[in-house]
Amino acid sequence: MKVLLVGSGGREHAIAHKLCQSPTLDQLYVAPGNGGTARLPKSENIPIDAEQIEPLVAFARDHAIDLTVVGPEAPLVAGIVDAFQAAGLRIFGPMRAAAQLEGSKAFSKRFMQRWQIPTGQAEIFDDFDEVMRYMRTIDFVPVIKASGLAAGKGVIIPTTVEQAADVARAILLDRRFGEAGATLLVEEKLAGPEVSVLAFCDGRRSILMPTAQDHKRLRDDDRGPNTGGMGAFSPSPLVTPALLAEIERVALQPVLEGMAAEGTPYVGVLYAGLMLTEQGPRVLEYNCRLGDPETQVLLPLLASDLSELLLACTDGALDRVQPRWRKESAVTVVMASEGYPDEYRTGLEIFGVNDAEATGCTVYQAGTRFKDARLITTGGRVLAVTATARTIEHAARRAYNGVKRIRFAGAHYRRDIGLPYKTPPNPKRPTAKGKN
Repeated sequence: MKVLLVGSGGREHAIAHKLCQSPTLDQLYVAPGNGGTARLPKSENIPIDAEQIEPLVAFARDHAIDLTVVGPEAPLVAGIVDAFQAAGLRIFGPMRAAAQLEGSKAFSKRFMQRWQIPTGQAEIFDDFDEVMRYMRTIDFVPVIKASGLAAGKGVIIPTTVEQAADVARAILLDRRFGEAGATLLVEEKLAGPEVSVLAFCDGRRSILMPTAQDHKRLRDDDRGPNTGGMGAFSPSPLVTPALLAEIERVALQPVLEGMAAEGTPYVGVLYAGLMLTEQGPRVLEYNCRLGDPETQVLLPLLASDLSELLLACTDGALDRVQPRWRKESAVTVVMASEGYPDEYRTGLEIFGVNDAEATGCTVYQAGTRFKDARLITTGGRVLAVTATARTIEHAARRAYNGVKRIRFAGAHYRRDIGLPYKTPPNPKRPTAKGKN
């Protein structure tokens, strides 16, 4: 089987790494890929960007690709699945209309309200003066969210109403996020720890993956600005089997039923980001693809063939497969460039990746490429160092042992991913305070 994988980040390296373990794989092409995907067996990077949909369709047709897998959200929201299907090509991911669950927070919030999915209360605005009038009527400090895609940086958590007003001005008037901020949400701030629940979907059925917890804040103890993710671990000790069944019932199954009823069956990965409040689970957002860095802890726990799962989704046949998951824990630590998530340098040489992998870690590359036989940085999030073990704490210590072997100028990483982790007494009604 020949597979085309679209994307260039750590998520795509993790997907490629797992696909290359499939006995049915003959050739993997990654567009455009990174330094990690370039070195995998049976894998070749091709110089087509993830959002160049027409050239990707042409490549898939010309090379008789059997399956295309889309990693990032932007091409999904832009309609890559629709274009491939129109050309008679098999592709894994939701169509453009369904991908609006992630592409538009305003669409997603209205969808949740229509289908009675538990979520935070929010008002939607595209006019700054209307936002100001609304803020004068509230007695709480809201969370401000840009409606469109903002690379994981579009959720701002002010500490005062005055700061909230400044954020709204920056988004709507100063266009801080460009067109992604043409509409914004003013949403109640929820309290509690966050968990991620992801599922493979074939339009009617879903198969849940192990739960995960992502660390969005830049610095230790969940301080600093939101990022695309500074680390993750799986499974979440917070989610009991009973709570997971509730999440599936109130947050995942209604999406499949609602999308099908509205004429846009959901095929691909459905990702629910939830907050465990004292009132029960509440959906913060939906993503329409595998998460980053959640993929780097979920796929190492998959013991069965990933390509078999992806094909079953595209064929509407999830009832014919039963994935096997390792009874272990996984932790990944993201190593980022100095200055991320704002301005950062690139072109810095990376040392020690092989040394880290010699300790038993897997180093998934994100913002990297090879230049003159040297591995150099090209992005803000550079590497994700992953380890598995019997417990979260043991996996975390293994991952940090690998991190210590890697060097590049200004490398930054959190030092508290999964260390230590104590399960609250009542996972459904946690007392720990979290982030929105």
